[in-house]
Amino acid sequence: MALRIVHGLVVVLTVAMLAAFDPASAGPPTEQLRAQMDGVVKVLEDPELKREGRQVERRAAIRRLANEIFDFSETARRSLGQHWQARTPAEREQFVRLYADLLERSYIGKIELYSGERILFVGDTIERDQATVRTRLQTKAGTEIPVDYRMHRVGDRWLTYDVAIEGVSMVANYRAQFNKIIQASGYASLVSKLTEKQEQGLEADREPAIRKASQAK
Repeated sequence: MALRIVHGLVVVLTVAMLAAFDPASAGPPTEQLRAQMDGVVKVLEDPELKREGRQVERRAAIRRLANEIFDFSETARRSLGQHWQARTPAEREQFVRLYADLLERSYIGKIELYSGERILFVGDTIERDQATVRTRLQTKAGTEIPVDYRMHRVGDRWLTYDVAIEGVSMVANYRAQFNKIIQASGYASLVSKLTEKQEQGLEADREPAIRKASQAK
């Protein structure tokens, strides 16, 4: 399916965001990203949120943190590419909402892949309101994978709008998929596919509560 998540990209991204950190000094974008990642780890390691029946609450907490890390509006605009300009304000708002839900669910769904990998912050490049935080993910096999976080400043915060793993951009990947769908069957088809993904996610969210109610009978 053209809209499927690029599995390797999402796995490496998620593991990187949950890894241990090298204490090397760096500029404000790196320090902010480091603190945000640490917040995710704390949620995952919270013994109360690990208890049975707390999955929805735990995922809600992670989703809130994801909103502090990513600028979903900017990511959506860049991922839709040339088709963004033709969209009405209402269409843009709808697309951002659907796309953010897709990315958040992909992020949350890979959380449990974390198993002690380490990420090294090797530096950042800041040019006015744009920045790239360069990192290297150290796997247990001893290899290192370059992961770059592309950020921009929004007020007094730095937000991530793209992640490049071994030079492969998440935004570029989605842009190619979205463009293919739109050219083949129109923008409405893309919205339909994203909506279907969202509905599948909502159904998955309801399953634990349904199982619990069934067991209580």
